[in-house]
Amino acid sequence: MTSSLVATALWPAMLYAALVAVIAAALLVVSHLLGERSRHGDDTTPYESGIKPAGPLPRRLSVEFYQVALFFVIFDLEAVFIFAWAVSARQLGWAGYIEILVFVALLFAGLVYLWRVGALDWGAAGRRRRQQKGLGR
Repeated sequence: MTSSLVATALWPAMLYAALVAVIAAALLVVSHLLGERSRHGDDTTPYESGIKPAGPLPRRLSVEFYQVALFFVIFDLEAVFIFAWAVSARQLGWAGYIEILVFVALLFAGLVYLWRVGALDWGAAGRRRRQQKGLGR
């Protein structure tokens, strides 16, 4: 392809990108100009579920709470990919079967790794095992 042919084929995409940038900038400018600027009293306090906060949180959430959420997202997302594979398994044939086996094997290897490094050991027993191994946390 010549450069003029490429430019002719790409001008709709470039026009679209420029239009998106102009609209985004216009939205930011208009919201800045028309937005309210008061920063006093109740505007700065958090408000959740209709309950005003009574003070600071009693304690911080442990890192295990976030680990559970992250592991859930990672290992639950595999169900979406496996379901998509299962829907079209007959059309994919043996190549698709081998690909899903590799995918599940990699996920299983990740789970074994997490188990081996102690990322799945929560509570007092897990802390004792980590301290005995000298990993501490």
